[in-house]
Amino acid sequence: MSEAKWYVVHTYSGYEKKVKANIEKTIENRHLEDQILEVRVPMEDVVEVKNGTKKQVQKKMYPGYVLLNMVMNDDTWYVVRNTRGVTGFVGPGSKPVPLKPSELKALGSEASDQKVVVDLEEGDSIIVTGGAWKDTIGVISAVNQAKQMVTIQVELFGRATPVEISFSEVKKIG
Repeated sequence: MSEAKWYVVHTYSGYEKKVKANIEKTIENRHLEDQILEVRVPMEDVVEVKNGTKKQVQKKMYPGYVLLNMVMNDDTWYVVRNTRGVTGFVGPGSKPVPLKPSELKALGSEASDQKVVVDLEEGDSIIVTGGAWKDTIGVISAVNQAKQMVTIQVELFGRATPVEISFSEVKKIG
């Protein structure tokens, strides 16, 4: 089987989330989960000022574009190309061109093939090394390799609360 790469699809502006939902539904219906791995609409947090009030909102980083991590073959090309709202793949002519890792990083997106391999498992004690929960000690209740996250139980207001932390922000104790 061929390797999954990131591709960019051009959509009608304003239809990015609808295209993402349509592609994800088609993936589910046609059982293409192992060929189209991820559909992403890059978003960024922006502070807008309206009527003198600051409000945090999410805006599309690239209106009119959707990123896809997929194995390119006739089936996946056909499914994506014929999704309502998609005008085509980005590339010369009708040939889709995969993004280079440097281009993907420039888009503010990390390549999902750069997975962190960890020796963490349920029941391990860890310390959080970064982020909002820095220096928190917790016990792993779940490990999600696909999302590169661990769920730990932390005590918050006197009760155990599950918190998801990235692999890169935890360190095993002992």
